Amino acid sequence: MKSELQELPISIQSFRKLRVNNYLYVDKTKEIFELAKNEKSYFLSRPRRFGKSLLVSTFENLFLGKKELFNGLYIYDKWDWNETYPVIRIDLGGGMLRSGNDLKEYLSNILDETATKYAVNLKYKKIDSKFRELINKLQIKYENNAVVLVDEYDKPILDNVAYSDVRDDIKEILHDFYQILKSQDDNLRFVFLTGVSKFVGTSIFSGLNSPDDLTLNNKFSTICGYTGEELEYYFTDYILVLGERYDVDKETILENIKLFYNGYSWDGKNFLYNPQSILSLFNNMFFNNYWFKTGTPTFLLKLLKGKFALNKVFSQVKAGFEISDSYDPETIPLVPLMFQSGYLTIKNIETIDFEHNYVLNIPNKEVRDSLIKYLLNIVADYPLNQVNDLRDRMRRNFLSRDSEGLNLNFREMLASRPYNLYNDNEAYFHSIFLLWLNLLGFKIEGEVVTNIGQMDAILTVDDLAIIVEIKFGKDKDKIDDLLDKALSQIVANRYYEKYLNYDVVFLGVAFADKEVKCEFKSLNV
Repeated sequence: MKSELQELPISIQSFRKLRVNNYLYVDKTKEIFELAKNEKSYFLSRPRRFGKSLLVSTFENLFLGKKELFNGLYIYDKWDWNETYPVIRIDLGGGMLRSGNDLKEYLSNILDETATKYAVNLKYKKIDSKFRELINKLQIKYENNAVVLVDEYDKPILDNVAYSDVRDDIKEILHDFYQILKSQDDNLRFVFLTGVSKFVGTSIFSGLNSPDDLTLNNKFSTICGYTGEELEYYFTDYILVLGERYDVDKETILENIKLFYNGYSWDGKNFLYNPQSILSLFNNMFFNNYWFKTGTPTFLLKLLKGKFALNKVFSQVKAGFEISDSYDPETIPLVPLMFQSGYLTIKNIETIDFEHNYVLNIPNKEVRDSLIKYLLNIVADYPLNQVNDLRDRMRRNFLSRDSEGLNLNFREMLASRPYNLYNDNEAYFHSIFLLWLNLLGFKIEGEVVTNIGQMDAILTVDDLAIIVEIKFGKDKDKIDDLLDKALSQIVANRYYEKYLNYDVVFLGVAFADKEVKCEFKSLNV
């Protein structure tokens, strides 16, 4: 039956190739039209594998006047196809550039190839001068301003974030290169740039003529990704086939697709599915964590290593406009880093006295499960191929309130951590334990404030509530005292009072000199 379905555009980022070969295309040309009709510069930040390259390719074919490719789409009878423009497309997402010289050669080749395409001769060798010359000569020859499209403008920086000398050299080169976009504003019809993050020192986001940032603009919040309506309209046949594969009805399969892959939002109202995940799901016809394998930039994992406040990102976080501010790549704070990379998203926007507070959380099950596993691998050095088995055992420990079993399994996890990598502070152990709690599949809230104190975590599943208190010390001979202190604090501060409609269980956890001890205790007041 799958052979009868419209072909999926797996790994296809070319709008022309997609349309010529009749691949399935989710029509985004309404938003594209609203942008393209203006003579402006725009910037859009979205995570990797979210459709940015296809969007850039669509703009390219639009300004080149490829009318036949847009037949049947929203924009077809609204665009002036008689007006065409020379297009300079700069794709920095394709290669790995390991030095400033690599970047200069790469940019120079793109400019030379574009000049050859439009039959203009360039005399300058320096890339910023060559860029300026190309824009000017295209404007003169074609008597129309040029369109500049830059895909993944920041990738050379992100790829070298751990190598300060190379990173700084690349930032300086890109600063001079992008500066041309400002000086040539009069000769440009339209400029569109995409990237993951906004970085200072590149010239794009400073001074006059900086691009209009669409990242949090609610008018264009759905320009990348699939809405629920688009999913059901364009992928109806695939949804039915997947339901047959799992022998469930349409409503059940949609609920699970939503649980795994929905939840991304840049306005707190429209929630989107990741295109990479959806296309991979319907291509393979089974649920898996698809986006994380291809959409997780190496720079993110490098920057996350050593940030022991990671447990904070697994519960609700509030932030202001700083989530989309410009930062130095080596000093970007945790929450903006996670948001811009796609590991946190906007779940709601609270407006108080006309000021926005963004309520952030992890988008969905796919991201949550994958992120926890990789963070455990980074923070605890626990093998990825053994995570699922240990997770299932520990979940059974929790549900059966098996203190000794939990002790044994948690010691197994800690045993994988090399001796010389142990971190002698409480935040490290808090992070590891709370990462595991998140992986177990419970609903978890961390650092819950009551009218008396602050509990470390509360786990709920069905009618069960597990109140967790964690204590840390350096003397393993006093680990029992730490455990008693943890359990006593729960009782003394009456953390259980707001959960009396649950079956309440206390869990004390004590860490001391690489030793761990856990104990469950039933509510008895």
